[in-house]
Amino acid sequence: MVSERPRGAESQDRAHQANLEAFVLRARRVEAHSLAVDKAALMSLAGAQMHITIKGDGSVEWRQDLPPEEQVESAAARVRPLLLQQEACYYNKALKALNHFDRSPQNTDWIRQVRRVWQARVVETATREAGYQSMVTDTVTGESAELDDLKLALAWIYGDVVHHDTVRRQEAGLLGLQERFRAAVPLVAFIMLHTIGLLHRIQALQSAGELNLASAVFEEPVTLTSTTMLMEGTMRIAPVGSPAPVTAIEPLGPEWKILTPPPVGLED
Repeated sequence: MVSERPRGAESQDRAHQANLEAFVLRARRVEAHSLAVDKAALMSLAGAQMHITIKGDGSVEWRQDLPPEEQVESAAARVRPLLLQQEACYYNKALKALNHFDRSPQNTDWIRQVRRVWQARVVETATREAGYQSMVTDTVTGESAELDDLKLALAWIYGDVVHHDTVRRQEAGLLGLQERFRAAVPLVAFIMLHTIGLLHRIQALQSAGELNLASAVFEEPVTLTSTTMLMEGTMRIAPVGSPAPVTAIEPLGPEWKILTPPPVGLED
């Protein structure tokens, strides 16, 4: 007896596969970032670890050693599409696609747990299990501001880095750039860790034959290892107004002359 698949099942398969492949490409780029080289250090950043010193006079000093802002900024740019529902590589789309192809109880339970942790940490409207609140008052003007760490982090990402969201900037302005950055580092590190974790799970399923994604998404370059651009070929020039070729293999007209170096002694 041959069982028939529901109408539209093949198109759903293609859509989910496309989303998984988009996620793999983006996740590999995230894993290739310099912040992800030391996974233990990345976990420390995600946990917002700090050093606390209690002084003899009863005052307390807490210190966080964070990466350079420019390094975190580049990491934020790499993870940003994973936060956007309209992007094919959106993190939750990848989870949904993975659940589509593997409906085993073990995988379903894993996805449920991962999604719950992700939502609580990344989504502003979700119920949060942990975090902190920053409050400040300008003693001169009396103006006050209060934001939790997630809103501060997103204010840095969308107000200072990948966009210039004036609403977020105004909302977090009184708390300052340093406070926004301090909140953003753990969030960016968290997103990187969970992205890499999901990538490894997809890679394992692909290796086990449970997924049938295009091999190219696991192999094609996603970052540049060298930015020295060395190319060889010929260069041609033609009088102004000469028709340009339409394709790269179209024969050039006789007006296109090969550029050659001047004769020795006539460089000037």
